[in-house]
Amino acid sequence: MDIRVDPEKCTGCQLCVKACPYAAVEMQGDIATITAACTLCGACVSVCPVGAIIREMPDVAEIDTSNYQGVWVIAELDEDRLAGVTLELLGKGRELADALETPLSLVVLGNGVGELVTPAGEYGADRVYLVGDPVLEQYRTGPYTDVIAGLINKYQPEIVLIGATEQGRDLAPRLAVRLETGLTADCTGLDIDSEARLLVQTRPAFGGSIMARIITRNHRPQMATVRPRVMRRAEPQPGREAGLVEIPVKLNEESVLTRIVEIARDQSSQAVNLQDADIIVSGGRGLKKPENFALVQELAEVLGGVVGASRPTVDEGWIPAYHQVGQTGRTVQPKLYIACGISGAVQHLAGMAGADCIVAINSDPNAPIFGVAHYAVVGDLFEIVPALTEIAREELEGD
Repeated sequence: MDIRVDPEKCTGCQLCVKACPYAAVEMQGDIATITAACTLCGACVSVCPVGAIIREMPDVAEIDTSNYQGVWVIAELDEDRLAGVTLELLGKGRELADALETPLSLVVLGNGVGELVTPAGEYGADRVYLVGDPVLEQYRTGPYTDVIAGLINKYQPEIVLIGATEQGRDLAPRLAVRLETGLTADCTGLDIDSEARLLVQTRPAFGGSIMARIITRNHRPQMATVRPRVMRRAEPQPGREAGLVEIPVKLNEESVLTRIVEIARDQSSQAVNLQDADIIVSGGRGLKKPENFALVQELAEVLGGVVGASRPTVDEGWIPAYHQVGQTGRTVQPKLYIACGISGAVQHLAGMAGADCIVAINSDPNAPIFGVAHYAVVGDLFEIVPALTEIAREELEGD
């Protein structure tokens, strides 16, 4: 890969100078020049209004994949701490790195986030690439893409993992385009083909009817996004330390196209934290009408859990979408999952099959959900759920 300036097209506007996060663009008279500090991040290419900056990509046959080493996780922050999906990816990343006998690194962007190096090491990272700048305090597509693309081009990891969150789904495809590599989204499984040294990425396809196994054979890095709660986080090892690589950047707020004016949170949706819940009681079409979600709500409250739902009930408007569990909703891994009147479509099973204990209540003895349930209760949920609620209330009050 190479980036060059066509001097006949350059107008000397200096937008590229302001946009480069690595201070690798300088002016020689009225013409921009690319210096040896260039990381090939492509920020200058994106902002040039006249197409004077050209990025030349090598042919596939010219890419030496053996130059790429290491597994990277791109961190997502939950206020001042590492988000749960990042800790989960560190756990899986540690397995992949060990299989490849290569280091595991965490890339952290933010402002004043140096304290995150300690938990990164305890959760499995060998190295932390830390990029601090006021422009990076809140996630914004442009500067995050520019900085991370530059890091990847410079250090050449062979695998990059990103959470399939709102942020990750915005960032990952832009990185893939900038780097001209493949991306497999919403993976449910990651493994290593040790002979070929390839990342095997597994995800549902065709509405969940098949599980596709995908590899990126000729391009690097191999990139995948993984939904929260699909992978299990490793147990932290107190005292385990990660090496620190601080990356200096020069970011200009004026060159960023977006401004964050206010962050408004939907308090009702925040109150239903499905992904971190230990107990979830979910309702399906077997409830027959939206009013009957009160049965599910009562049982969840007695058990100290939260209410989940299948997609058909959300589509029918019985319950808000932030309660939805499944392939197109939330992926969950509670200690206890109680499914009330849910038949068990593949899409729903993809979102809850990782629960420690699954109790399914359904009047159809052949309901697919019984195939994954640890305890199957065949019967009328309108009799069973109230009775279960009463028993739970008596037992808990007795404690």
